[in-house]
Formats: sequence, structure tokens, C-alpha cells
Amino acid sequence: MSPSGRPWSLSLLFLLGMASVGINCPSRCSCQYLEVNCTGQQLQEFPVDIPLDTRQLILAANNVSYLPTVELSFLADLVYLDCRKNLLGDDLDFTFIGVTKLVYLDLSFNNLTQVTFSTFSHLLSLVVLKISDNPNLVAIEKDAFANNTWLRHLDVSRTGLTFLDTSTVRDLPNLRLLGLSDNLWHCNCSFLDFVTWMMESDVHFPDADNITCYTPAGLRALRMPAAEAQLHFSCLTQLYKQDYVFLCLVGFCIFLAGTMAAWLAGVCAVIYEAHVSKGEEEEEEEEEDTA
Repeated sequence: MSPSGRPWSLSLLFLLGMASVGINCPSRCSCQYLEVNCTGQQLQEFPVDIPLDTRQLILAANNVSYLPTVELSFLADLVYLDCRKNLLGDDLDFTFIGVTKLVYLDLSFNNLTQVTFSTFSHLLSLVVLKISDNPNLVAIEKDAFANNTWLRHLDVSRTGLTFLDTSTVRDLPNLRLLGLSDNLWHCNCSFLDFVTWMMESDVHFPDADNITCYTPAGLRALRMPAAEAQLHFSCLTQLYKQDYVFLCLVGFCIFLAGTMAAWLAGVCAVIYEAHVSKGEEEEEEEEEDTA
């Protein structure tokens, strides 16, 4: 019997269980209880022989360019996945369909190009999503995070984004932190709604001093509070070329309609006068014949 009163057999079973974890550990990775760490091992591919009960998988600082959907789906209990500083890019749609318990996902410092509804839509428990430092990320679909209602921390800093639809983040009820710094924001009238939401929202924006306009040239490096004031003035008071064209067309249509109405009224008046005159002449002729 052990000092605690438990049989030695229990301790032996525990040690054997820990040893089995070590045996199943992927090559060039280190493993602890429910955790696999493959940081900085120059891996070219997703590692094999990952224990199926793994909860935390760290693949940071490697050269992995593809995450296999099937192999990931075997890790059904995975809650933490760190893939920062790899070569992931292009199409990640449906990649995470089998890891629905995932709470933390770091895809920063990769080559992502876009985020669609199908990219993260199956991650219903996701709380932290980091996709910053993806310089080729130029598009996030309007409903990309529609299913990620538990999302609290979203970071899209230092990407190629020029625009983000307001509803993409406004409709996340639990969002508390949103990273937006050092992007190529195009501060035009279409962006005004998003800037206004930023100013009125309770969400925290880290590194807010570096959330600035990139284009147009007249607003470059302007911080969002100043950009909002400028956009309110220019977008709500200024008429653009298409506005003048529209007003000219409306004016011409009104003028043409008025001219046509006046012409028709004149024609009707002439016809009416001719009809009245003809009636009077017929009456005079009848009176003369009677006399």
C-alpha cells in the first residue's frame, strides 16, 4: 500500500497512462497531458500520430501550408489551436468542420486571403480569433462571423483590409475587444457607418492611435474620431458628380413633363373652343332656317 492508502497498482496504471501519451507523441513535438507542442520544428506538414484526446495543439513557427480537415476532425475535443507564423493561405473553408469545441484559434502571421461564411461557421464555441498580420487578407464577407456569437476577442490588425461592413462585427453580442490597427482603411462615405459604430460602441480597440485612414490622400494618417467628423461633413453636405447628373436628369424630366402638360392643355383648350364655336354657328343656322 502507498502512504496515501491507495494500492501501488493505481500509481502504476497512472504512470503507464502517462507513458502511453509519450509514446503517441508526434515526432519532433513535445507532449504533456492533453497538450501537444510542436513550436519551431520546421514542420512542412500537419503532424501525424497526435493523441485523439488532445485539447491543446500548438503548431506555431513552422512551415505548414495546409490543415487537413479529416485529420483535424479526429481531434474532436480540441479547444485550443495555435497556428501562428505558418504558411496557411487561400481556402480554409470547411477546414474546421470537425473541431466544433474550439474556443481559441490563432491564425496570425500566415497568408490568408479571405474569410467567408464557411471558414469559421462551424466553430460555435469560438471565443478568441486572431487573424492579424496576414498582409494578403483583403476581404471578410459580411456574414463571416454570423455563427460565432460567443466571440469576445477578434484581431484583424495589420492585414490588407480596406473595408469592413458594420454588421460583420456589430451583430456579435459578446464582442469586447477588436483589433483594427495598421490596416489600409479606405475612408469614404461607405466607411462612415463603420466609423460611427466605432465611436459609439462599447468595444475596446487596442492600439487605437494606429487605426487610421490610408486613403484618400487627403485623409491619410487621420485617426478615426477626426475621420468621422470629416466624413460626416463631406458625405452629408457634399454633392458628387453623379449627384449633379441625377439632379439634372430629374430637372429635365420635370421640365419635359411640364412642357408636355402645357402643350396638352393648350391643345385641349383649342379643341374645346373650336367645338363651342361650331355649336354656336349651328344654332344660328337653325334659327335662320326657322325664321
